Amino acid sequence: MSDTLKQRLAAGETIVGTFVKTPSPITVEVLALTALDCLCLDAEHAPFDRLAIDHCVLAARAGQMDVLVRIPAVTPEHVLNALDCGATGVVAPHIRSVAEAQALVAMAQYGRGGRGYAGSSRAAGYTTRSMAAHLAGSAARTVVVAQIEDPEAVDAIDAIAAVPGLDALFVGRVDLTVAYGADSQDDSRVLAAVEAVCAAGRRHGVPVGMFLARSSDIPQWRAQGATFFLLGSDHGFILAGAAALVVAARG
Repeated sequence: MSDTLKQRLAAGETIVGTFVKTPSPITVEVLALTALDCLCLDAEHAPFDRLAIDHCVLAARAGQMDVLVRIPAVTPEHVLNALDCGATGVVAPHIRSVAEAQALVAMAQYGRGGRGYAGSSRAAGYTTRSMAAHLAGSAARTVVVAQIEDPEAVDAIDAIAAVPGLDALFVGRVDLTVAYGADSQDDSRVLAAVEAVCAAGRRHGVPVGMFLARSSDIPQWRAQGATFFLLGSDHGFILAGAAALVVAARG
């Protein structure tokens, strides 16, 4: 059996995925034909309701593509819905403190005070899997990613990175730019914050991921220890493809 995404992240493999902004299972189905390692449904910034998440996760699973859901808010119901639908894991926005990181981990895991159990979900095989098998499988596969995109999170990054159960830290560089009142993602304060997250990941053995507007920046951040990249989006692919077509047609 091939390694899970959780195992590959922990092993330090370079993981490359993209955001899906269109709540369409057809878009997911097409992207599942590519060599990407995973997709991330952007339910935070795009119009994904519960049924759209369900359909898109179904399409990803049919295409044997790992799929994460960036949830709109860090609440038990959003985490539960994504995971019950069968998503590989969740990306949680605006994790600012140890308490928030611990709460996120609890929401994504079964146990006292944690994720609610239902054997009738897709994740549980629609009652065809025993409770013990589903609990073990979920613990082995579920990916929990804390998005670091606030100055408070950067200030507490060592403590956050030490929280057991986090599979990765994901830098929200654009949000950090806005939060620091900077005009550019290359502002020295923003770069220092990204470097601090990478350093904390190295110290605590937690994989670090990020979105990069420029793919040419990947070597710079890989050298800092980043291994998990969610780059571009379906919208970006459409725009870039259309622009290239116009250039080709008009010379």
